[in-house]
Amino acid sequence: MAKLQVTDGVKDTVKDTVGGLGEYLREQRRQAQLSLRQLSEAADVSNPYLSQIERGLRRPSAEVLQQIAKALRISAESLYVRAGILDADESGARMVEDAIALDPLLTERQKSALVDIYRSFVGTDDAVGDVIADELSGQTENTDVQEDTAP
Repeated sequence: MAKLQVTDGVKDTVKDTVGGLGEYLREQRRQAQLSLRQLSEAADVSNPYLSQIERGLRRPSAEVLQQIAKALRISAESLYVRAGILDADESGARMVEDAIALDPLLTERQKSALVDIYRSFVGTDDAVGDVIADELSGQTENTDVQEDTAP
């Protein structure tokens, strides 16, 4: 009986992580003023699958998260952290870039300039997200299957 409780706790943790990711994605999509269908097309992810991710029913792979991040113009690392794939300490500086990208008072040109300046100060580059996605792809090959919710 104790074993079942531990398993249930792990399932709850996975559900919380996936559900939190879905809520975060929905909020990012709304801030970007995109419909679910528009984001689906921009990220090259099916509309039903994206809907299931937002509702916390599916846990996407690192590759899918990267496609969604590019479409939303946010760092893939922030999505990896939300999905529990990457520790928050490893994504650090990229959160600043997300804040810049989401500021509604800035034009796209201003956002790009600020990100370039920030990167020049902290020494990051665009390839970091691609490298992390490649490294994580082997670890998350089976993460796009529905979590078993049976008791």
